[in-house]
Amino acid sequence: MAKKIIDLTMSIKEGMQTFPTYWHPFVEITQLGRHGIENRETRKLVLGTHTGTHMDAPRHFIKDGKCIDQISLDQLVGPASVIDLSSFEAFSEIQKVDLEERLGDRPCERVLLRYDWDKMLGSMKYFNETPFMSEEAAQWLVDKGCVLVCMDTPMPDNPKNGKGSDNDSPIHKILLGNNVIICEYLINLSKLSQPIVDIYIAPLKISEGDGAPVRAFAIENDIKK
Repeated sequence: MAKKIIDLTMSIKEGMQTFPTYWHPFVEITQLGRHGIENRETRKLVLGTHTGTHMDAPRHFIKDGKCIDQISLDQLVGPASVIDLSSFEAFSEIQKVDLEERLGDRPCERVLLRYDWDKMLGSMKYFNETPFMSEEAAQWLVDKGCVLVCMDTPMPDNPKNGKGSDNDSPIHKILLGNNVIICEYLINLSKLSQPIVDIYIAPLKISEGDGAPVRAFAIENDIKK
């Protein structure tokens, strides 16, 4: 049986796009060990818990919620249904009916929300005009028993509902408040050709972490050679 592995992860590098607030640091990579001097290469990394492709633990928005090192890997690995939302334009609100229609009778335990939004990387549209879920849609995922929601956008929320708004990040709070893990900033979802894939989300195991960069990839099986 042939299989295809699709890398869904951004490369971490200096100058990469990060969320434009002071609580998300810029990436710094400093070479310390050098060939010809120390005769080995090592580097110091400065990055945030929500740098690049990463997952949110409940602690990100829920006081006393679970941290990264308390999340079961079983939740982060397994079959995932790909929900194609790429036809939605910038700043569209995804409703419950949109998810229902596009999911059909496939399982909802893990879902990949494909907006093809990684094409906006490098511009502020990536953050400011992203499509987002309605509160009803998020609650529907919870009620359906979803445990992992992955997306190629920087957030599941209306970008206007951030810190300082009257309704700060309600989708994060609905999902994380029900221990549904969120994985954001994925890339290459457009390369998935099957409606159900095996997803693997492997976070850095940060003690008391509110989030962590991950290596995310999908495997499609039964690919004809």
